[in-house]
Amino acid sequence: MSTKLVIFINGQSIIEYDRNTRLPGHQRQFLDKMDIDMDAGINISGERVVKPDLKVRAQYIAMQLVNSILKENDAMIAATCAYLATRIPDLKQVQAVEQEENISFDLVFTDEQKNQVAVQFDSGLITKH
Repeated sequence: MSTKLVIFINGQSIIEYDRNTRLPGHQRQFLDKMDIDMDAGINISGERVVKPDLKVRAQYIAMQLVNSILKENDAMIAATCAYLATRIPDLKQVQAVEQEENISFDLVFTDEQKNQVAVQFDSGLITKH
C-alpha cells in the first residue's frame, strides 16, 4: 500500500507527499484551525455549503491546493497537502487539468483509479466565510 499522495497537473506529477512525514505541533494546530474555519461553512463553485462533510472539504482543499501550486504559494501547498494526506487517508491522487481560467480535477481514492470524484471549478470562485 502506497503511503504517498500524488498531485498531477496536466498529466505531470508535481508533488508526491509522503504520509509518513511527521508534522510539528504548530502544523497540526494549523490543520485543526482549517477544520474549525470550514466548520463555519465554505463557498465552493459558487455555492454556500453550511456544514461541509469530509467529501466537500476534500474538494475544497484540493481546489485550494491546485490554485496554490499554480500561484507557487509554497506555504499553502504544504498546508493543503498535509491536510489531504492526514484527514483523507484513502485519497491517493489529485489529478488536475488546467484549461485557461478553468481547472477540473479528479480525486482518486485507490491506486487503480476507481472511486473517483470529478470536480470542475473556476479558480476565481474560491472563498471562505
